[in-house]
Order: sequence, then structure tokens, then C-alpha cells
Amino acid sequence: MAERGDHLNKEKFSCCICLDLLTDPVTIPCGHSYCMNCIKHHWDEEDQRRIHSCPQCRKEFIPRPNLEKSFMLSELVEELKKNGLQSPPANHCYAGPDDVSCDVCTERKRKAVRSCLSCPASYCRDHLQPHYDVPGLKKHKLVNPSKNLHENICSRHDEVMKIFCRTDQQCICYLCTMDEHKGHETVPAATERAEKQKKLQESRQQIHQRIQDQEKDVKLLQQEVEAINVSADKAVEDSEKIFTELILLLQKRSSNVKQQIRSQQETEVSRVKDVQEKLEQEITELKRKDAELEQVSHTEDHNQFLLNYPSLPALSESTHSSSINIRPLRYFEDVTPAVSELRDKLQDILRDSWTNISLKIANVQVLLTEPEPKTRDESLKYSQKITLDPNTANMNLLLSEGNRKVTSIDQQQSYPGHPDRFTVFLQVLSRESLRGRCYWEVEWKDGGVYVAVSYKNISRSKLSDECRFGSNEKSWSLECHCSRNSYIFHHNNIKTPVPGPVSSRLGVYLDHIAGILCFYSISETPTLLHRVQTRFTQPLYAGIRLYYGSSAKFIKLK
Repeated sequence: MAERGDHLNKEKFSCCICLDLLTDPVTIPCGHSYCMNCIKHHWDEEDQRRIHSCPQCRKEFIPRPNLEKSFMLSELVEELKKNGLQSPPANHCYAGPDDVSCDVCTERKRKAVRSCLSCPASYCRDHLQPHYDVPGLKKHKLVNPSKNLHENICSRHDEVMKIFCRTDQQCICYLCTMDEHKGHETVPAATERAEKQKKLQESRQQIHQRIQDQEKDVKLLQQEVEAINVSADKAVEDSEKIFTELILLLQKRSSNVKQQIRSQQETEVSRVKDVQEKLEQEITELKRKDAELEQVSHTEDHNQFLLNYPSLPALSESTHSSSINIRPLRYFEDVTPAVSELRDKLQDILRDSWTNISLKIANVQVLLTEPEPKTRDESLKYSQKITLDPNTANMNLLLSEGNRKVTSIDQQQSYPGHPDRFTVFLQVLSRESLRGRCYWEVEWKDGGVYVAVSYKNISRSKLSDECRFGSNEKSWSLECHCSRNSYIFHHNNIKTPVPGPVSSRLGVYLDHIAGILCFYSISETPTLLHRVQTRFTQPLYAGIRLYYGSSAKFIKLK
């Protein structure tokens, strides 16, 4: 247990730069502690960057912090030394397979704690000491241990490369300036580093500013997403409530119509039955009278007949006319047309209202996009440099003119194997991913060409629609052929004829955020050929697919 405690203490009070016990310990703002000289030399190397960092947690400090000796920590280390705490165990200092070893150690190599760019060599803690003590060595440039010091040696003159040739954009030694780089613009490597470091810092500041701006935009967009969701949920809830009310209203009206029909049905049936019953009673009475009259009429005795005749009942007037006026087969038939008329009117109202509702829904646009360019000059404001990616080119495609031109040839090229390569179709994609608003132009000749845009995850090695530009949901292409007077737009294996005439130069405008893709025929007056409005879910890449014997080139635009 004691050994374990001592080991922990030795590591706890060791400097992570020199790996020795802390000497003149200082604690920097992030809370880590180092030897005074170790952290000073570390920050001296970072002076050109103007940003100083902690070797352990990499926290950056601007400006360079002032160093003050930590007397409490120093006294603690001294007290521990008196109690038997010494330097870290020997095994802790020896170099392992992944460590940079000391170039001076002659027996078992120890870990290098610093590398010197002036020597050039790497040193352990003991062999580094002269660089802190000898005046001439104090001027040497010390850096964190590096395995790549040999890259600082000129392979031709075996000298340290301390000069930068701006003409050839490479590091050279002083002897190189006398022969192959004679007359070139050269400066000390440190000077070039300082200038590039300054530009690098400016770029970093721009990046940091853009990150801050875009983080604000992301937060704003997130708020917009939440607002959109809340608004949409409220609209759905209100719409369902209103349509439910409409349904209930129609059901109520339907019930009322049904009730009225049944009530009128009952009334009319009762009236008819009442008349029918009275007629039947009258018929019965008439039959009875007819029987009496018949009986008297058969009396043979004349005197008896004449005696009984005055007592016969007189025929009263009928309560009903001799015929009933009815409308045969015309009872409730007129109700159905009336209800149908209501249905038709409701359909008209719903159709007109639905158009208005659809327009209101379609007009919901949170992101306001700029109008599409109307002229070529407006399009050129969004010009995008396009170069083709050799790792995607089919083996029968030759790239030239800085990978801006592609030509279909019979002889296969010696491209290395790569999973991104199109192995079946004569296709190639751009290096650059296309986001935001972009514009580029393609000039082609001989045979035909497909000018396309595609997601990067399109399939590459199958003889199927999954790989062919325009034959799947991951790509869009406009087919041009010199023997035709029109174009064909392809997407998801759907072909759309596009009127011509066919031009040898095409312009492509993309607004990735708005989901707009336009193809133009470029001549004296650019003509819009085809416009696509969709939703792009991934970054796009420019693509070319060639007919055999054809070529295409991405034009340099000013």
C-alpha cells in the first residue's frame, strides 16, 4: 500500500512536460501545474500564434498569462522530497514503442521530453539540460517530442531547412538557394510561418465568427421549428373542430329533413286513409240502400209497391266528388333533387373554399428565399468552381484541363481502385459539394451528355437504375443529344420531354435551401429549359454522364 501511495504521489507532483518532479512550480489559469521553465519554453514556442494553451487540457489563453511561483506547492514538493519522495521510477522514463526516444542515450533509450529543430534531435530530461544552461543552445528552437525531425533535413544537401522558397512553395536549406532555387524569392521559414500563422489566425477568427453567427441561426431556426409545430398543431386542432361542427350541422340537417319527410308522410297517409275510410263507409251505406231498393223493386203487388215507395230513403249528396284528384307517382320525388341541389352548392362552396385553404397552406413559408436570377449576369454572382473527382470517374473516362474536362475514350485509364468509382456507366461526380445558391456551365460536343446533380450516396457498381443519373430518387439529369431537337429530363426513372433546340452549352442554377434546380440553354440570350421544385435532403454534387465518344467541360466563369 505504501509503495502504491508513493507511486501516486510521484506522478501527482511531476511535471507532464519534463516528467520530473516539479521545480519552481506554477499553476496556470486552468488549474494545471508545471515547472516554471517548462511552461515558459512551451509558451515561447506559441508566441507566434499569439494564443497560448495548456499542454494537458489544451485550453487557450489570450493574452499570455503571467507566471507566479506557487510557494505552497513548492513547499509541499520539498517536504515530500525530505520524506523520501524522489524522481519518478526509472521504468516511467524509458521510451516505449509509441514514444519518441532520446537520440543521445546510448544504452536503454529514455523518453524524449523535447525535440530541437536546430540540432535536430530529441532529448530526454537529462540530455536536454544543456539547452537550458548553455548560452548558445538556449537560442535553439525546442518543440514537443517529434518523430518527424528527418523531414526538416534537406534530402539533397543534408542540411536543416530553415528557408522557404515562395516561388516553389517549399522549404529548402541555405545551399538550395545557391543552385536549383537561385534567383527565387526566399524568406526565412520563421518569417513565412509568421505570415501564414497570421492568415491562419484571421481564418480561424472568421470561422469562429461564422460558427457564432450560424449557432445563432441554428437557435433561431430551432425556435422557428417549434413555432411552426405549435402553429400547425393549433391549425389542425381548429380545423378538426370546425369540420366536426360542419359534420354535426349536416347530420342535424339530415335528421331534420328525415323528420320532416316522415312527418309529412304520416300526415298525408292519415289524410288519404281518412278519405278512404269515409268512402268505404259511404259505399257500405249505398250498398244497404241499394239492397232495400232492390227488395222493393221486386214487389209484384202494384198497390203495395206504391204504398212503400214514399218511405224509401232519399239518396243524399256524396261528400266527395265523383273522382279523387291525385298526382300519380309524384309524392316525395321532388325532395331528392332539392337535396342534390344543396349537395351541389355545398360542393361548389367547398371547392372554392378548399382552393383558398390550399393557397393559405401553401403560402406558409418561414424562410424567405431570394428571387431566382433573371439574367446570366445575375446567375454569375453565384458561380461555383467545379472540378471532377478522379476517384469517381469510370475507367473509360479521361480527365484533363485541371480535372474540369472529361472525355469518353476506348482505352481504360490506370485509376487506382476506389469504392466511389462508377464501374458500369460513363459517369463522374464533382469534388465540390453544392450547398446554398450555385451556378455553373457545361460545354459539350460529339454524341451526347447527361448534365446532372446527385447525392453522394448514389450506388456506383451495379448495372441498374440505382447507379444511372436520373433513373433514381437520388439524382436529376438533363439529357442532350446532337441528333435531337429537344432535351429529356430524367428523375426517378421518369422521362420528361423538354423542348429545344439543343445547345452545346448549358447553365445550371441550384438553390439547395429553396429546393430549386434550373437548366438553361446558353446562347446569346439564356433560355430556361426546365425548372424543378423539390426538397433536397443531402448535399448535392455536379455530375456528368457521357455517350461514347463525347466530351464535356466545366467552364471557368468570371
